Amino acid sequence: MARYELLNNVAHQDLRVSTRFGVGFGDNVGMVQAFPTEFAELQREYPLFFRKDASGGFQAVALLGFDHHENLFLQGGSWNASYLPASVARGPFLIGFQEQQVDGQLRNEPVIHVDLDHPRVVTGQGGEPVFLPKGGNSPYLEHIIGVLRGINDGVQAGQGMFAAFEALELIQPLAMDVRFDPGHGVNLGGLYGIDRERLAALDAGALHDLHRAGWLESAYMVLASLQNMRRLIAEKQRRIREREGAQGQEARDARAPRPLTSAP
Repeated sequence: MARYELLNNVAHQDLRVSTRFGVGFGDNVGMVQAFPTEFAELQREYPLFFRKDASGGFQAVALLGFDHHENLFLQGGSWNASYLPASVARGPFLIGFQEQQVDGQLRNEPVIHVDLDHPRVVTGQGGEPVFLPKGGNSPYLEHIIGVLRGINDGVQAGQGMFAAFEALELIQPLAMDVRFDPGHGVNLGGLYGIDRERLAALDAGALHDLHRAGWLESAYMVLASLQNMRRLIAEKQRRIREREGAQGQEARDARAPRPLTSAP
């Protein structure tokens, strides 16, 4: 279970965080939440879709694999992409809110919490330090602050973006039957995308409103990101061939005659 604490440079002076990747860090997942504030970076490498959350609202996701526990960007201890989704990059940190006096008014201000039971939290000398020896923010923490700020802005932006898309009926359910080879395939359900034809048919007023709000570009970036499905499928095909090749070699080894050995 998670054990969240408000981050501070006294209680967490020696806190360090691993920036490696792997199954042990919880990275072996098929998709992660994405935010409109990072669409420009994500659409270059990841297929972007929408799905409904537990409350029935939409959220954007970046597809990483074709199974709940398959991340095709994981290779050993590295992540094979030039941009890391913010929901992964944040590691054990998240934004909470705390009542604070600001300009004489009581407001809910964003603050950073850390999950001390997160697998990326390490002891000893491994990982990246969160604070400098004299208590200042480390470069790693400054990076995390920027990531969390983007997530916070992205959550708020997403509310407006999805409201605009739904009002124009631009979101459509997708049924994708993906074939890797004659013997392997998967049906991806529960995902939504932008209706390309309906977007193209919008009148000038609707297009102007979307453009002015910044959502027209987001819609086209989601559409453009679908070309990354080819890369994901190719990587899946490569791993299937690699796995079947290894299984075939094991079978050949099992059938091979064993040399007779004499008793000592």
